Amino acid sequence: MANIKSQKKRIRTNAKAADRNRAVKNELKTRLKKARATAGEESNTEDVRLAVKRIDMAAAKGIIHKNTAARRKSRLMKKVNAAG
Repeated sequence: MANIKSQKKRIRTNAKAADRNRAVKNELKTRLKKARATAGEESNTEDVRLAVKRIDMAAAKGIIHKNTAARRKSRLMKKVNAAG
């Protein structure tokens, strides 16, 4: 355990950020899975839109890298277009 006051605060701050990042990544995975599962259906456009929105939000917050976001969106769109 740290002795320095600022380091104790840093540990708490890092824990909060890690929890927040984990929640965002989990939602991102859920949205992507749902969008891929409904790839050939009519109601898919809403699922894809929400998945892309979550990818963009995660990239904007720095949770995932912008190139990672672009790659994930590209792969998702390729799969959706191939199915439908």
